[in-house]
Amino acid sequence: MASGDFCLPGEGMEILQQVCSKQLPPCNLNEEDLLQNPYFSKLLLSLSQHVDESGLSLTLAKEQAQARKEIRLHRTAWLRSEILQRVIQELLVDYYVKTQDTNLIPEDKKFHETLEQRLLVTELTRLLGPSQEGEMPSLLGLEKEDLLELMPPSEDFGWMRARLQLEVEEQLKKKCFTLLCYHDPSSDTDSETLKAAKMWKLAEVLVSEKQQCQDTKSQQKERMVLLEKQIATYSQVLLRCLALLHRLLQEHRLKTQSELDRINAQYLEIKCSAMVLKLRMEELKILSDTYTAEKVEVHRLIRSQIPILSCAWALRGRLEGAIRLQEQDMEKSQQVLNTYEVLGEEFDRLVKEYTQLKQATENKCWALQEFNKAYH
Repeated sequence: MASGDFCLPGEGMEILQQVCSKQLPPCNLNEEDLLQNPYFSKLLLSLSQHVDESGLSLTLAKEQAQARKEIRLHRTAWLRSEILQRVIQELLVDYYVKTQDTNLIPEDKKFHETLEQRLLVTELTRLLGPSQEGEMPSLLGLEKEDLLELMPPSEDFGWMRARLQLEVEEQLKKKCFTLLCYHDPSSDTDSETLKAAKMWKLAEVLVSEKQQCQDTKSQQKERMVLLEKQIATYSQVLLRCLALLHRLLQEHRLKTQSELDRINAQYLEIKCSAMVLKLRMEELKILSDTYTAEKVEVHRLIRSQIPILSCAWALRGRLEGAIRLQEQDMEKSQQVLNTYEVLGEEFDRLVKEYTQLKQATENKCWALQEFNKAYH
């Protein structure tokens, strides 16, 4: 760090690794944050000189280490007495079980009875506690002197104590061998001498494995811190990428939208043209299936004869008009004939004239019929 005050660009990551990762709680700080806050890097280094790797102050860490040492010594002493107490209780339990199955020899019976009596009196004496003036009287008015009278004879106690040491050693040896076989199953077939040799090293092996386990936990903790930092870094990178993609989308969408609309319009136009051509093709197909070549020829001939037929119909109309006029003339002549029927020669002359008119009418009707036959 330059002049001990500010954080140079090359030293930011080093501070982050040495201070934030090991001595201070995990925090999502990067080199950019340290560069933007130079005095904060100085604060981190100052704090690192007064705390240990666990984050405690050096004075408090020293006191904590001393307290843990004292606790460890007291716990060791308590464990020794607790182990001895449990081993003695197991010996008594085994004695009770054996008395139910077999008859014990007098020495074993005397040993267990003396041990039980001594253990019971000692436990009761401890429960009464030291006598002090002004205290309430004990239960049933018992005093320590009353309990000490129930102690077994000193000769029996000395003999029981000597044997108890051997029994406890034998019981502890069995438990140690059981623990060794549990830790190393291959030692189950070894001799007692080899098992005893391995037992001397078992404590060191367990301490080494415990230290290895603690080192593994420390490495796992460091990796978890590193993983959290990487997750935070990756999250920031992803957010920046999303912002960049959003900006690119906003900028280029308007440019490409018009071109896309034009292409879509061209596509729809071509699609409509293809649909119209398809409909026209279907129409022509229906017409070709409906009108064969012979039918088309007949229609063409009919269309060519339409002008001639029009002229014939016009001529027919004129002839029919002439016939109607002749009929009207004939009716008038018949009326005149009837009027002048009483006349003599004059009547004959009128009859001849009527006959001529009638013959002319018949001739015209015949001509009209022949004309109609010719054009049908």
